[in-house]
Amino acid sequence: MSKKIERVQAGEKVFDWLLLLLSIGVLIEAYRIDGGLRLNSAGSFPVGLALVMLVSSLALIVSHRYKRRDESIKSALQECQVFLSDHFRSHIVVFSIAAIIYLAAIVWASFYISTFIFLAAMFIYFRQGRVVSSLIITTVAIAVIYVLFTVVFRVYLP
Repeated sequence: MSKKIERVQAGEKVFDWLLLLLSIGVLIEAYRIDGGLRLNSAGSFPVGLALVMLVSSLALIVSHRYKRRDESIKSALQECQVFLSDHFRSHIVVFSIAAIIYLAAIVWASFYISTFIFLAAMFIYFRQGRVVSSLIITTVAIAVIYVLFTVVFRVYLP
């Protein structure tokens, strides 16, 4: 009987180690909130969450220890290319860039104006050029946001 070797996706083991480093960083920052581990301190909940992250990332590393990458991938460069082609498709890149621009635009323009432009642009892009219906949907969404936060909850949005 031959044992079947389980496969990991391209870049999965690197991601596991990056997740471990992030978990350690979150734990350090959570510990610095109060500078101690007291049960009723402000940092106890963040420390607890960071410990859960740390244990989870260690469990992932251990569970992937015997898994191998696909045999068709021969080098680290090829694995990087496969990872990029799998996870950075054009619609993901466009949305990510638009989201970054939107977050920067909130500082200079009001929340409502920047949100309207962002939503309209994304609806038009993802609905493949249906401009009129995308603008109607965006207007309704902004109106609902305005009514909920400004009228009902009385929350100031920048």
